[in-house]
Amino acid sequence: MVTESRSTTPELVLTARLNTSAADARRGVVRLHPEVLAALGLREWDAVSLIGSRRTAAVVAAAPEGSPQGTALLDDVTLSNTGLRENASVAVGPATVYGARTVTVTGSALATGSISDATLRQALLGKVLTVGDTVSLLPRDLGPGTSSTSATQALSRTFGVAWTTELLTVSAVDPSGGPVSVQPNSAVGWGSGTVTAAPASSSHAATPRTAAPRVGVADLVGVSVQQSKLTEWLRLALDESELLATLGASPHLGVLITGPGGVGKATLARAVVGDRACVVLDGPSIGALEASARVERVTAAVDELSGSGVLLITDVDALLPSDPEPASTFVLDVLRRAVDTPGLALIATTAHPEGTDPRLRGQDLCDRELTLTLPDAAGRKGLLEHLLRKVPQGDVDLGEIASRTPGFVVADLAALTREAALRAAARASNDSATASLTQDDLVGALQVIRPLSRSGSEELAIGSLTLDDVGDMVETKQALTEAVLWPLRHPDSFARLGIEPPRGVLLYGPPGCGKTFLVRALASSGQLSVHSVKGAELMDKWVGSSEKAVRELFQRARDSAPSLIFLDEVDALVPRRGQSSDSGVGDRVVAALLTELDGVEPLRDVVVLGATNRPDLIDPALLRPGRLERLVFVPPPDSDARVAILKASGKSIPLASDVDLESLARDLDGYSAADCAALLREAALTAMRRSMDAADVTAADVAAARATVKPSLDPEQVAHLEAYGS
Repeated sequence: MVTESRSTTPELVLTARLNTSAADARRGVVRLHPEVLAALGLREWDAVSLIGSRRTAAVVAAAPEGSPQGTALLDDVTLSNTGLRENASVAVGPATVYGARTVTVTGSALATGSISDATLRQALLGKVLTVGDTVSLLPRDLGPGTSSTSATQALSRTFGVAWTTELLTVSAVDPSGGPVSVQPNSAVGWGSGTVTAAPASSSHAATPRTAAPRVGVADLVGVSVQQSKLTEWLRLALDESELLATLGASPHLGVLITGPGGVGKATLARAVVGDRACVVLDGPSIGALEASARVERVTAAVDELSGSGVLLITDVDALLPSDPEPASTFVLDVLRRAVDTPGLALIATTAHPEGTDPRLRGQDLCDRELTLTLPDAAGRKGLLEHLLRKVPQGDVDLGEIASRTPGFVVADLAALTREAALRAAARASNDSATASLTQDDLVGALQVIRPLSRSGSEELAIGSLTLDDVGDMVETKQALTEAVLWPLRHPDSFARLGIEPPRGVLLYGPPGCGKTFLVRALASSGQLSVHSVKGAELMDKWVGSSEKAVRELFQRARDSAPSLIFLDEVDALVPRRGQSSDSGVGDRVVAALLTELDGVEPLRDVVVLGATNRPDLIDPALLRPGRLERLVFVPPPDSDARVAILKASGKSIPLASDVDLESLARDLDGYSAADCAALLREAALTAMRRSMDAADVTAADVAAARATVKPSLDPEQVAHLEAYGS
């Protein structure tokens, strides 16, 4: 199928510029001036040929208004595919592109083992590819017919955030000899050259494939205990079954491997299986089939092993959910027969054991379980050293990077190193320097890569702010340091003295006085991952939904420890029980929160911090010892604090010489930190009203702003709050 053919139109030579738009990054889109599109006879989302030091192709779209006519905006991957550097000349013209029958790509071992062919096809849908091109997994998601919500969800679920920076190489296409466009019926597969055709019907989808180990046991980091157990289980069940029979034991082996997404469950299984026959079934792909096809695929996978080897089912919760369908019973029967077959073993992985059919964990199926936990700082350093073992490096402190990546799993760290490598490559390309990874590359990548464990919750913009940057509030900072940072930095001291650290802290004070600012500084000082949620966001009228949201919030915090759960406007989340008219939702949320704080499952390296300006509305049970037991008052700023706030807020504002911030601060009694910042913003707007060409903000502008920005602090409210904790 030919999607575009305008070869008679002449080419134009343009200047290649890097497209810095985040929306277009690595998506294979070239943007041209509308007049250039017209001159080439192109419409948006047609195919365009790009000739630099090598020939490639991409889809084309209109450049933003104001872009020069003589430039072609290329994203970083497309620019690399042309073999050019920024500001070089590139020949641009229409391209003849055929719909791909097959496309074969190669990628990292992590990607190849984690992403199904169906998801891969959907991620590449609509992209124009040439053999030798580098292509990202970021769906084009632009233009007609390219919606990829399901692909994005599948990639996030099975591969973590690492998929956003994963780069693949196009190794073969059919038809050959020119660029092709990935279509819904294209067969897309991984690197060996064998591809799985797109499903003509559900019964032909998700064919099981034999996967050779791509990571050796020696390459596993931080899972030595789990690796030795699984190795021993497989050896006894598959290699020494006679010994078990002599002792009257069955060689039956079913193992469920659990742990957070991206922690390396399937990688561990493949590495330990080694050279044994292994058939891998992707749970989400099989689970999406019709009931009969589901059973057929699992049966075919078992038959393929011919009575010897390992059946590995990844993300088994998608195939066998906790709310089972009738087909689940038949699938379980097939798996039971497989496990009862001498020489066969079953390994299943899941990041959501609570969402898996409980029958899978029965004695007749997965009677053994391994749990992979998030790597600690030492484990993350070891993983980084392994990932970067072959990478040329400058002065790199991996210990510092490890301490700044709480909650990162191996997939997240792999994404981090790829992002850092892209930064190093861009610098080397622009400066003609030797490619070498630096500390700045890794630190810069930290601003982009967000660990999977933090998905689903709002994350505070922490930056480099620390408690040392917070002026005044000495007592408040000391109280937060003792309650939050000491337990994480000095757990041995608490153990030596035989005391439990505080479980939670209630931060209260007048509105606008910097409670969120303090939390941001606290999290940065302790290198904590922060899970922030406003109280009202967890309230849901449906029975069980709010309690589930609370449980998931705390589970994400445990998975990314050391972490901080920040409950902003906590009075809306845990009001006094029995005094609301919300059909009992508030009471159930309070109960769920109390259960998480001091329930059976302990909170280790997790601190809960609530913030409110109405502590009297909070259920008293939440403030008892073992819960939010430390009450920390955030006072309104005094004169010295207001000076610091005004100076910080006025850094980017050109203040005239007649503006005396110290004198101004003394006159701002009743102004909160937010009021002080708002006053200077209003003064700048006043200067603009006076003259759009105003070069500075004068004392008269500040005086006029004071007539608009009034103090928001109520003396009676402040006095009431000060007396609350005393």
